[in-house]
Amino acid sequence: MIARLQGTLLEKNAGPILLDVRGVGYELIVPLSTLSRLPGRGEEACLYTHLLIREDGHHLYGFLSSTERDLFRELIKVNGIGPKIALALLSSLDGDELLDCLIQERVNTLIRIPGVGRKTAERLILELRDRAEKLARELLPSPSTRSDPSLQVHSDAEAALIQLGYKPAEAQRALQAVSDDPDQDTASLLRRALKYLAGAQA
Repeated sequence: MIARLQGTLLEKNAGPILLDVRGVGYELIVPLSTLSRLPGRGEEACLYTHLLIREDGHHLYGFLSSTERDLFRELIKVNGIGPKIALALLSSLDGDELLDCLIQERVNTLIRIPGVGRKTAERLILELRDRAEKLARELLPSPSTRSDPSLQVHSDAEAALIQLGYKPAEAQRALQAVSDDPDQDTASLLRRALKYLAGAQA
């Protein structure tokens, strides 16, 4: 089983992307939420993967986070939900947003996604709500890590970015990019994250 790939991004299209891993090219089907966050061509990328073997061939799916990969795996277990609808769900909502929709039973949000009707949305919630709650708990820091001052600074900065209107995934990506100084305070980290986000959106 191929669980994770790291290499150079050769092609970045709406269809499969092409990742060169030590001279071997892997085609990966990715949701739009992953495609939009990938680096440019020629840069290094790391993707969590799921290999789906079907009669028409072997299909490799790629995700930027293990949470989104795990969500994809749970989605395709639901009766009537194939890879196409699972990708549509993860293209329209990032992992955190989809977890929240399932936990909070937000049917109206789910039915706005192409291919998801009311019955499908209700079935998703019924079958995946408990699993979504477990995944959400796994994303929370443990008591031992919460006692680390640098992690508290990171958490406070992330909360501030979300209050400013950024999505959790955007905030996390920006903070990871600028968290090279463990001694910086919340204000400094926040300023650097905002500068990073402004550059990314330019």
